[in-house]
Order: sequence, then C-alpha cells, then structure tokens
Amino acid sequence: MTAPQPPSPAHVITGEAEALAVAAELADAFRAGAGRRDAERELPYAELDRLSASGLLGITVPRSHGGADVSARTLAEVFRLLATGDASLSQIPQNHFVYVNVLRRQGSPEQRKFFFGEVLAGRRFGNAQSERGTKHVQDIRTRLVPEADGSYRLTGEKHYSTGALFADWIPVLARAEEDALHVAYVPRDAPGVTVVDDWDGMGQRTTASGTVRLDGVVVPADRVVPHHLTFQGPQLHGAVAQLLHAAIDAGIASAALTESADFVRTKSRPWFESGFESAAEDPLLIQRFGELSLQVRAADALLVAAAGAVDTAAADLTDDTAAEASIAVAAAKVQAATAAVETSSALFEVAGTRAALDSLNLHRFWRDARTHTLHDPVRWKVQHLGRYVLSGTRPPRHGLL
Repeated sequence: MTAPQPPSPAHVITGEAEALAVAAELADAFRAGAGRRDAERELPYAELDRLSASGLLGITVPRSHGGADVSARTLAEVFRLLATGDASLSQIPQNHFVYVNVLRRQGSPEQRKFFFGEVLAGRRFGNAQSERGTKHVQDIRTRLVPEADGSYRLTGEKHYSTGALFADWIPVLARAEEDALHVAYVPRDAPGVTVVDDWDGMGQRTTASGTVRLDGVVVPADRVVPHHLTFQGPQLHGAVAQLLHAAIDAGIASAALTESADFVRTKSRPWFESGFESAAEDPLLIQRFGELSLQVRAADALLVAAAGAVDTAAADLTDDTAAEASIAVAAAKVQAATAAVETSSALFEVAGTRAALDSLNLHRFWRDARTHTLHDPVRWKVQHLGRYVLSGTRPPRHGLL
C-alpha cells in the first residue's frame, strides 16, 4: 500500500527546546490570520502543510525510531502555544498525537517502523471515532469484519471527525471479533472512504470536524491495531488525550486575556465616573483583570502539574501512578475549561460595547471556548476527583480520563 506524498520534506525536530521554539514561531504566524479564517471559514490547508513541514507532528516518535520523544510537559506546552495563535488549528493535530500513542502502546514492531516513518515524513493522522445515534460515546458500532485472505472489511459512519479532511491516514475506531476495540489506519483516499465537510459548529469553525463514511473499505491486517489491550492494565492513553484538550483550553484562555488587555489599553474609553484618562487606570477594571489573571495562571499551573504527573507515570507505570496522572489531568481540564469560558466571556465585560462588533470577530474566543469545552463533561471529572479524595477510588480506565 503506497502512502500519499507530503507537500514538502518535513524537518526532524531533535529536542524539547527546539519543539517549543518552533511551536512559538508557528503560533505567532497562525495568529495573524486566525480571525479571518474563522470569519470566512477558510480551512487552514496551507497552515497545516507548514505545521507538517515544521516537524512538530513527529516530536513524540521514540528516539529509537528517529524522533525527539519529548516529555508530556513539552507536548502540552506546544499545544497551549498553538492554541494562543489559533484554537481551531491547534485542535486538528490533537488526534494525530493520540493515535501515535496507540501505536507506541499496541503497534507491532513492523507497524511502528512503518507509521513512525510516515509521521517523521510529515504525514498527518486524522480520526474517525465518534458516532451519532448510539447509546453513548463508548457505544461503537463501526465493524471490522475478517475476510478469508486475512484482511478486513470496514463499514460504518463517523462524526466529529476532527482532522480527517486534512489527513493522510485516518485512524478508525471499530469493533472486530467478540466486539473487541481496534484501530484501523486507513489512507484518506482509500476506495470506500468518503470525508464530508459538514461541520457547522458555532466555534472551532475551521477544524472541519465533519462526517467520515466507510463503505466496505479493505484494510490489510497489518494496518489494524488491537486497541482494547490498552485498557487491560495501567495506561496513560486517556490522560495524554485529555492533557492536550486541557492545553488547548488553557491557550484559549490566555489568548482571550491578552486580547482583552490589549483592547482596553488601546481602544476602550474610560467610564466617565471613574475620573481617569484611560480605561486601563480604572480600579474596577484592574480588579477584574486581576481575577481573570488568577484563573489563567491557575489553569497554566495545573496544566504543568498534570503533565509532570503524566511524565512521572510514564517512567514507572503502575495502577497508582496512572491514577494520579489521570486525576491531575482531570483537575487541569476542569480549571482550563472554566478559565477559557470565563475569560473569553469577560472580554466583552471589560472591553465594552465596541468589542461586540461582529466585524472585530472577538466573539471567536468565546465561541471556540464554549465549543471545545463541550468535548466531554467536566462535571464527571469533578466526580472522579471527589471520589479519589474521599475514598481513594482510582478513576476508571477509559480514553476520556
């Protein structure tokens, strides 16, 4: 099976500092057009090609396969930085790294060699996992049916497939024999694969999180990974996936706070009762910015702590270290989601009426925050935190915690 050719040769990042420097540079570059892309729903093909060429997509490939194998702390900061530039664009590669992790955990030596080579070449993984009309999010009905020659036939329909439209490979979550959960890595242009750009969310507008239809897609056996084995022992699959979501929320919160402060300093008029010449001198606004800064700082600090817990668990993976990592990530996710929604909403409160002009598109921060934080309910994360504190109950093993 031949792989699609990347748009340009990908650089190979070799260390943590380089990864962070590249992420900061790309965030600045992506920030410039983020508002326009959102307003016009201009899909970021060129930006994603630049992301691929930068080498960032390969930073979790193990060193034994030529990658930088960066820490969770660095990976989280990469996503936080990218989200300060463009929240939609930063969400697109989230699943890419999740499915690199699946290969790290359950891929055969041959699968790792092949797919890690693909990733280092700049090729992108999308995703096809969520389904509509099922009992709940874990009720996966897409099927992998074995054929006589050892291959599989893949049939189903997926929704919220962030990254699939831009992908070279689409990892598909499906049930095989005895309902065991597998991931099938399918070329984006394989016969029987249809990707529909029908995402119409109010926020994260350029993620193209639309529909993937799979109509009897032939999948060789060496493109199928037994994902169900991931959850039979201590694992960090869910913790890493959720850490990246938390990083995106923290980045949105930081960007909204920065935009608010810049607007108040340069465009807002002081309220006449304040007696000050500029809005930035208003003590009531100063107080509110202090409160918002605390929210953002708390989100950033919990994100760093959570990434540290993931790194600690990765070095010595046990039931206890995995549980601590999941709990730390849950706390970071709750705080980052809260900070993103509150800070992006408060932008209008502190900046005033002019900030609500549709032409300025400042509401994209709130729309992005409100949409992305719906990915999975933080109320359940609070429940797991409470049980862990009161009774020492470890969180369940699944991909959303």
